[in-house]
Formats: sequence, C-alpha cells, structure tokens
Amino acid sequence: MNNEMRPSPPPPATGGITPETKLEDLLNRYPRLESVLIELSPTFSKLRNPVLRKTVARVATLRQVAQVAGVPIGDLIERLRLEVGIRDISPVPQEEDEAVGETAAPSWFSPEAVVQSFDARPVLEAGGHPLSTVMQGLARLERGQVYELITPFVPAPMLSMVEEKGYKWWVHRESENVVKTYFTKG
Repeated sequence: MNNEMRPSPPPPATGGITPETKLEDLLNRYPRLESVLIELSPTFSKLRNPVLRKTVARVATLRQVAQVAGVPIGDLIERLRLEVGIRDISPVPQEEDEAVGETAAPSWFSPEAVVQSFDARPVLEAGGHPLSTVMQGLARLERGQVYELITPFVPAPMLSMVEEKGYKWWVHRESENVVKTYFTKG
C-alpha cells in the first residue's frame, strides 16, 4: 500500500467561475468578491441582507444575478476572474449576454387577465424575500389568469424556479426601479 501524498489536480482554468456558478458557492470560495460585486452594481448591496444571502444566493447563478443587476454576463465573469488572479483564459462569449424582458408581450398576456398583483418592493426593502407569497399566489391561478409581480429588478432566480413548476413568465421593465413580471399557468 502506497502512503505517499499525491498532489491534488490544478483548479480549472476558470477558477470555477462560469455563468452557471451558484452565487453562494462563489462567495463561499472567494468572500472578497462580495465587495467587487457591489462595486459593479448597487443592486448587489442586497447581498448584505442575511435573509437574501441564505435564500437567493443559494439558488441564483451568476447568469441570473447579472440579469438582475443589468450587468453583461461576460463583463461580470471577466471581472470576477481577474479579481481572483485568473488572467489567461478566454472571455465569456458576448452571445451569452441575453437580456430578460426585452421581448414583446406574449400571446397569453393581456392586462385584463391580471387577477392578482403583488408589489414586492416593500418586502425586499425590509430584507424579506417574496418567494413564498408569489408561489402561494401562483398556486391560486386558473388557466388564462395572470399574476403580476412588481420588483425593483428582474427576479431572475425566481423565474427559473417557477418555470420548473410549469409556469410561463414575461418580464416588462417599466422604469429603472420598476420591473413587472407576469406569470401564467403553462
């Protein structure tokens, strides 16, 4: 039996920082990147909220938080990699910079179909997370009905969750701090 210590393999060239990296994993591995994120966009200052840190950061990918903050994913990944000393890698292709909510209203949406509306801005400002309220509201929807969620940013991590549960969504940015997301049964 050989008791010699074998060296561990080198980390991947990207340092494990890809568009699909979970925010929680990134910040656990590189805690100093929190300040870099906040510098990139004031939206990231919400990471200081322990409730959001425990809930959203656990499920949100870097692609999703880039959408929420309005930061191109390529720029975000490149900056984070540079901060941790990864300089000799190819950049994230710009075609990955897909914006959420830049499309026209889908055929299932009409203002008359909105049966519930929830303004989550006060909840978010108080440090809460609206996911359970939204999920309860969505559970009450009947076919053809629409649920409206109002937030100060695109709720990208939530979009993935509700889509997995069979709901369709459409995001409409009304202004810099007012984003309306509409949901219906799939």
